[in-house]
Amino acid sequence: MAERRLLILYGSQTGTAEDTAERIGREAKRRHFQCRVEALDSYDVANLINELLVVFVCATTGQGDPPDNMKMFWRFLFRKNLPPSSLCQMDYAVLGLGDSSYPKFNFVAKKLHKRVLQLGGNPLLPVALGDDQHDLGPDAVIDPWLLALWDKILALYPLPPGLEIISPDVRLPPKYTLHYLSEDSMHPDGDLLQPTAARAVPSELHPFAARMVSNQRVTAESHFQDVRLIEFDTVGSGITFSAGDVVMIQPQNCPEDVQQFCQLLRLDPDRSFLLKPTEPGTALPALLPQPCTIRHLVTHYLDISCVPRRSFFELLSYFSTNELEREKLQEFSSAQGQEELYSYCNRPRRTTLEALWDFPHTTSAIPPEYLLDLIPRIRPRAFSIASSLLAHPDRIQILVAVVRYKTRLSKPRRGLCSTWLASLNPEQGDVRVPLWVKKGGMKFPADPDTPVIMIGPGTGVAPFRAAIQERVAQGWKGSCLFFGCRQKSKDFYCQAEWEELVTKGFLTLFTAFSRDQAQRCVSLQEEKVYVQHRIQENRRLVWELLTSRSAHVYLAGNAKQMPAAVAEALQSVLQLEGGLSPSEAEKYLTALEQTQRFQSETWS
Repeated sequence: MAERRLLILYGSQTGTAEDTAERIGREAKRRHFQCRVEALDSYDVANLINELLVVFVCATTGQGDPPDNMKMFWRFLFRKNLPPSSLCQMDYAVLGLGDSSYPKFNFVAKKLHKRVLQLGGNPLLPVALGDDQHDLGPDAVIDPWLLALWDKILALYPLPPGLEIISPDVRLPPKYTLHYLSEDSMHPDGDLLQPTAARAVPSELHPFAARMVSNQRVTAESHFQDVRLIEFDTVGSGITFSAGDVVMIQPQNCPEDVQQFCQLLRLDPDRSFLLKPTEPGTALPALLPQPCTIRHLVTHYLDISCVPRRSFFELLSYFSTNELEREKLQEFSSAQGQEELYSYCNRPRRTTLEALWDFPHTTSAIPPEYLLDLIPRIRPRAFSIASSLLAHPDRIQILVAVVRYKTRLSKPRRGLCSTWLASLNPEQGDVRVPLWVKKGGMKFPADPDTPVIMIGPGTGVAPFRAAIQERVAQGWKGSCLFFGCRQKSKDFYCQAEWEELVTKGFLTLFTAFSRDQAQRCVSLQEEKVYVQHRIQENRRLVWELLTSRSAHVYLAGNAKQMPAAVAEALQSVLQLEGGLSPSEAEKYLTALEQTQRFQSETWS
């Protein structure tokens, strides 16, 4: 009988694809498959030719790019020299997770499905296209697709004689077992994030503990939004970067939340433990020290402030000793209960910690070894670097908007990383932040004679500050910046710096202050001025730079309406100044994108 082995490979940026891959792994275990769940870049891709049954789960990021943890796999898979029959022994299925409000919806999943097919793979099902925009989220597609997938797989690999599918009522064992150590057998937590000795370039597995040098608010105290310009000292780290690159920061939970969590679960934060994998071959979590304290686990690893997913409630229901709580948890983890779960969790952005408060009987009964199955790890956050090494050697600066907003819950919602960073005060002692740098999506021209048009409303201006500093340090002119914010007196970041560069002839600056206009006008909506209006007003210059001087155009900022409005403004420049038809203007812009002369980095 054929060996019943299933490999599940995922490419995940925010954790949704990883969570879905783990869910498929649990369903495979209930069907008695030997199953491995791995990130695509952790898997040795040379073994792919020997795999008989593979499920790929992959997200699509930003502009149709693969997630960070599948980039090496992606490059390998599209090598020209791979024989067309490389994967002819493989049965496979691809599940995509995307957002249909982006133009390249599920681009990575579609392309992956097609490429594996080209290499001889046998698709079990058409590619599944999960959509964040659906009322019930990606599960609306995933649930029926998985039912069909298991029908196909069990037809090829029937259950061994005498075995039945393990009932959903039976709790699966945890991924790791937790062994408490006797008192005093662990160093205090303080040793866990000291400046690392010089080693290879810092990375996610070996971040650099950078000293925070300054943490300065750059919006007026009266402004609703708190934005910080934060500087780190990276001396001795070996970190290098250029304009357009991003710094990854590993945040941590605040002490009050950690204390609450430990009280709710009746955990002693100072107890030390060792983790052991339940099944041989399962790797230990790379980012947890061994041995480790409960306090370190909860502070640095468990994402207790994230909005819990359906899988959280499913696992939680197994621990419930209270009938009312168990029924509600089962409803939240059922296909029929997804609308209810969305209203309870996603719409008000309820955190994992708050959800645990609502199920006190169940929470106090959670076995500690299930914590790593129940709660995902804290993911690093990416920030555009807002400074140049040529202007600020051994320093990294970032522009951080502190995330804080209201939902129907009484307590304001807060961004984990931005709130933590804003709370740190380098004037009160040695403050360290774990970070590393990675290549960004934007590349600036190396030719000093190529002008650059940069469109950066709000904190979108961060990568352009780095680019302008880099160009000025080399004596290059030809930088043109369109900056937009609400009010000149409240959130005009780096105003003095820009004005000095304008005076010295290094920068052409156009500003749009949307609320300053509105306050002087009766009719609010029509009169708000944004960066796209300034582009249209200065269309002769934009056209001239694009056509006569081969300028490069860059766009960064919030992904809501702004990118589409800017693209429309650029098309109108091409039509009004260049006499192009609407379709020619669209083609022109697409050609600029394809030749990397129009690059954008947007975030939601």
